[in-house]
Amino acid sequence: MRKESFLVNRIKSVGFAIRGALLLIRTEASIKIQVVLALLVTIAGFYFEISSTEWILQILAISLVMGIEGANTAIEKLCDFIHPDFDRKIGFIKDVSAGAVMLVSIGAVIVGLIIYLPKIF
Repeated sequence: MRKESFLVNRIKSVGFAIRGALLLIRTEASIKIQVVLALLVTIAGFYFEISSTEWILQILAISLVMGIEGANTAIEKLCDFIHPDFDRKIGFIKDVSAGAVMLVSIGAVIVGLIIYLPKIF
């Protein structure tokens, strides 16, 4: 059997990643809310003509929240698959994963406030 080239493998990997991102957006309510919020702050960024540095911080904050939310969803699905019944240890893992999303989200809100409060007031 012929081994596929590095480029072919990378293209396939990108395809899997896009499919995963679309699955996340289609199936998870929390990420749908985050996509809407991301669109709103992106529109606000254009409206308030934020600086390049502010764009970088905003994009990093959005990406970090969505990425951690995706990891949280994967962890929860994996935990449910491995141990579908209630288990204290699985509950701990899921709570810690959700806590990570919350911490990153708080950071993203703070970044947004630092960027937009001076422009609003």
